[in-house]
Amino acid sequence: MGFNLKNHGSDRIEISYMQRILKFTVLILIVLIGSLHNGLAQHKGYGSKSLSKDQRKAMHTRDSLLRSFNKSDTSINNLLQRLAQYNITFNQVNNNLAEGLDTADISQQLPSTLKRITKIKNQAETHKSSTLRYLFVLRDNLDHIQSKLEGWQADLDAVNNKLIQNQSDLIKYSSDSLLLKTVPSDSLLRNTFFAQRKATSRVWHKTDSANRSNLFKINLLQNRVSIAFAGILDETDQIDSKVAKFAARAVDGEFGYIWDVDPQYNDFKSAVDGTVKLSNTQLYYFIKNETSTHFAALLLLVMVFSWIIYNRGKTKNNTENSEKAVYIYKYPILSSLLVGFAITPYFYDHPPVIFLECLFIVSLILVLFFAKKTFHPQLFIALRQLFYVTLLYSASNLLIQITNIDRFSILILSIISILISLRFNKKVANQPNLYPKNTGIILKIFIGLQILAMVCDVSGRFSLAKIIGITAVYNLWLLVSLYFIIEIITQVLFLQFQTQKNTDSIISWIDVTLLQKKFRNVLNVLAALLWLFFLFQNLNIDDSAIDYVSDILTQPHTVGNSTFIFKDFITFIAVIWLSSVISKIVSYFYDISIQRAPDIDALKKKNRTSTLLIRIGVLILGFFLAVFASNFPLDKLTIIISAFGIGIGFGLQNIVNNLVSGLILAFEKPIQIGDIIEVDNRSGTIKEIGIRSSKLATSDGAEVIIPNGDLISHHVVNWTLSNNNRRVELIVSVKYGSDIAKVKGLLNDLLKARQDIMTDPEPLVFLHNLNGGSVDFQILFWAADIKHWLMLKNNVLSDIFTIFNKEGIELSSPQQDLNLTLPEGKTINIDDIDPANSPPKKT
Repeated sequence: MGFNLKNHGSDRIEISYMQRILKFTVLILIVLIGSLHNGLAQHKGYGSKSLSKDQRKAMHTRDSLLRSFNKSDTSINNLLQRLAQYNITFNQVNNNLAEGLDTADISQQLPSTLKRITKIKNQAETHKSSTLRYLFVLRDNLDHIQSKLEGWQADLDAVNNKLIQNQSDLIKYSSDSLLLKTVPSDSLLRNTFFAQRKATSRVWHKTDSANRSNLFKINLLQNRVSIAFAGILDETDQIDSKVAKFAARAVDGEFGYIWDVDPQYNDFKSAVDGTVKLSNTQLYYFIKNETSTHFAALLLLVMVFSWIIYNRGKTKNNTENSEKAVYIYKYPILSSLLVGFAITPYFYDHPPVIFLECLFIVSLILVLFFAKKTFHPQLFIALRQLFYVTLLYSASNLLIQITNIDRFSILILSIISILISLRFNKKVANQPNLYPKNTGIILKIFIGLQILAMVCDVSGRFSLAKIIGITAVYNLWLLVSLYFIIEIITQVLFLQFQTQKNTDSIISWIDVTLLQKKFRNVLNVLAALLWLFFLFQNLNIDDSAIDYVSDILTQPHTVGNSTFIFKDFITFIAVIWLSSVISKIVSYFYDISIQRAPDIDALKKKNRTSTLLIRIGVLILGFFLAVFASNFPLDKLTIIISAFGIGIGFGLQNIVNNLVSGLILAFEKPIQIGDIIEVDNRSGTIKEIGIRSSKLATSDGAEVIIPNGDLISHHVVNWTLSNNNRRVELIVSVKYGSDIAKVKGLLNDLLKARQDIMTDPEPLVFLHNLNGGSVDFQILFWAADIKHWLMLKNNVLSDIFTIFNKEGIELSSPQQDLNLTLPEGKTINIDDIDPANSPPKKT
């Protein structure tokens, strides 16, 4: 098609060969001319100066000729290489254009999308008595179409940018004047260069035409998408305006009192037919356009089911596990379905109401089953009655037009809900311990909402009554569903840890009881947030609430000369909190790994003070990440540090002293976790060294919090600083008359025979003291582990008592001399002393 280096390789070799021949010929001629010129000069008898001048002139001539020849050759080669590069570029553009622009789907779907926009516009104008739910359905459909159009615009912009880049490359060739106007002087090079340039120009013309044509088509398609997008925005604004007017009318009152029936709202059949038609249309587009999301949701359901079955199978022979995971062992399939149906709606972006209510009803059936197996029968009866009420509420929620029948139905449903709740509330008040916690409070809130809905309906505020009634019922069921979902997830996690309990995985290191408690708290918080979200969604104020919160978070606030936004502030706090959590998790696993390591001796297991450094490092890193993530100005950071310094001077000396002392403890390590210390008349084992304080566990079970400053400034006795050994001292007293050598020998033999007494330093026995009634021996020996020294002391004393008793050596007992002085002439008869400690009889 164009100039190709490979096709013209032989021509280039031939040209290069001819160029070398020409160069060699010119060089030979120059050398011969120079030699001839020198010979003639010598023959004519030129002087030395003339000869030197002629030689320099000849050299200059040869060099100029060679430079001219090489320059001409190099410039032509550069032009040929540039032509080759242009050919490569044009071929790449042609190949890309030949593959297509990947806009066929947009071209095919755009007409149907425009029809949907027109249909939505007509529906919004046709149904004058539409419900608020219907307006939200239309707006959700517009949001879906808007998201699709935004994606199309992004794709078309990418293709358009690519074509513009192609056009820019093509323009470079047409504006390359040096390449297009150069005429080589050499005839051989000229013909080759012209042939290649002509071929390249043909390729350029073809590529330029194709690229311009595609660019024109893309621009037309972009214009059509932009027009559709503008129409979407206009229609969304109109529907938002109708929603605002509807909300104002709902508060002020759409109707008269309940007994003032308006005949224009009697067409219930039309409302039902329109609802069925709209629901079918929504389901059709939903099933057709969300195939990948359906697959993801189904995959999640299979994964949840597999996870539950796997953990159940691993621990099914354990009776204790079956009692702590009742739902998983007895109802694994139903548990999987309940968790799966609870998570599935979050895979979709604004799914149709009919789809959500189908999932909701199925979830309620599963919840009723678990409630029957778990709750008190009276609670199950109340929930079953409310289930039938909920079915009617769900049907009413689907209606797209306001009707009188719907209004009376909502009033009747509110009354029935109130009666069911009041009847059950009496039973809860009589026996509150038989029902879940806060059941009475939840019932009172539910009754209050239903009374409010009934009052609104009677007073003519039907839409508001319907929203409040449906919200009360749906969120009540959501609370019950979340209760069982949290229980199921907690039980599955419990089984997961039980399956890994006897393995070497990191999961086996975790305290299951502690994790269950923490995880349950997290699930409760998430459930509360989820419940609030559904509350706002059922009240149809979720978008307004999100916009309001977004405005608060992103709106700048000024304090003095400083400007900030709450979003950055919350980001800063969140990153700091997350850093704190991560530091605790890292230090926890670090401690557990040291304790569980089988090849680490006791001294290294004790040396875990570096966890404090890890926590400090994570917190410092988290602080700087928080500063950068929250866009905090660094110049303001110096102000905060200065203010912190002033605070230290006024009242934070002790806190900072303890913080700095914690760093000193971390680096110098005068005490470590596991050390047995004495400080301020308190003794015990160091359990934790924190940033501000440390925890000391005493032998009587108390935990003493000691500020780190006290561990630095006070006298601390560390029994295990260098090792875990402890010397034990015993004083044994025997009666006078005992064989001293025998006693010492028995004691030495006893100490050397025990395996739990260290041999280095060796045990010692000394004659300690000679008292008035005894001979005292001092026994010194070393316990290898200070934790066991009391038990060792007990065993040694027991052995001493046993061997002394066996050898007939008597231990001394306390002896007191009583001197009794009686009046002159008075005596005491010993036989007259009363055994019951009565005073002796005087004689």
